Amino acid sequence: MAYIINDDCIACGACEPECPTEAISPGDIYVIDADKCIDCGACAAVCPVDAPKPE
Repeated sequence: MAYIINDDCIACGACEPECPTEAISPGDIYVIDADKCIDCGACAAVCPVDAPKPE
Protein backbone atom coordinates (compact mmCIF):
# COMPACT_ATOMS: atom_id res chain seq x y z
CA MET A 1 0.00 0.00 0.00
CA ALA A 2 1.34 3.43 -0.93
CA TYR A 3 0.84 6.87 0.55
CA ILE A 4 -1.17 9.50 -1.32
CA ILE A 5 -1.12 13.27 -0.89
CA ASN A 6 -4.56 14.77 -0.45
CA ASP A 7 -5.90 18.21 -1.37
CA ASP A 8 -4.72 19.67 1.94
CA CYS A 9 -1.22 19.88 0.40
CA ILE A 10 0.16 23.43 0.40
CA ALA A 11 3.08 22.52 -1.93
CA CYS A 12 5.66 23.58 0.66
CA GLY A 13 8.18 20.99 -0.54
CA ALA A 14 9.03 19.57 2.89
CA CYS A 15 8.17 16.01 1.87
CA GLU A 16 10.11 15.68 -1.39
CA PRO A 17 13.67 15.55 0.04
CA GLU A 18 12.57 13.12 2.78
CA CYS A 19 11.46 10.40 0.35
CA PRO A 20 14.13 7.66 0.17
CA THR A 21 12.83 6.37 -3.17
CA GLU A 22 12.28 9.75 -4.88
CA ALA A 23 8.60 8.90 -5.36
CA ILE A 24 7.34 12.45 -4.75
CA SER A 25 6.94 14.96 -7.57
CA PRO A 26 6.04 18.66 -7.33
CA GLY A 27 2.97 20.23 -8.91
CA ASP A 28 0.00 22.29 -7.78
CA ILE A 29 -0.02 19.70 -5.02
CA TYR A 30 2.72 17.12 -4.63
CA VAL A 31 2.11 13.63 -6.03
CA ILE A 32 3.43 10.25 -4.89
CA ASP A 33 4.23 7.57 -7.47
CA ALA A 34 2.57 4.47 -5.98
CA ASP A 35 4.96 2.17 -7.84
CA LYS A 36 7.97 3.75 -6.08
CA CYS A 37 6.43 4.35 -2.64
CA ILE A 38 7.61 1.90 0.03
CA ASP A 39 5.06 3.04 2.63
CA CYS A 40 7.74 4.33 5.02
CA GLY A 41 5.83 7.43 6.17
CA ALA A 42 8.82 9.77 6.02
CA CYS A 43 6.76 12.27 4.01
CA ALA A 44 3.93 12.25 6.54
CA ALA A 45 6.33 12.83 9.42
CA VAL A 46 7.50 16.20 8.04
CA CYS A 47 4.28 17.52 6.48
CA PRO A 48 2.97 20.60 8.32
CA VAL A 49 -0.64 19.96 7.19
CA ASP A 50 -0.77 16.14 7.36
CA ALA A 51 -1.48 15.82 3.63
CA PRO A 52 0.26 12.45 3.01
CA LYS A 53 -1.95 9.59 4.15
CA PRO A 54 -1.84 5.81 3.68
CA GLU A 55 -3.91 4.88 0.64
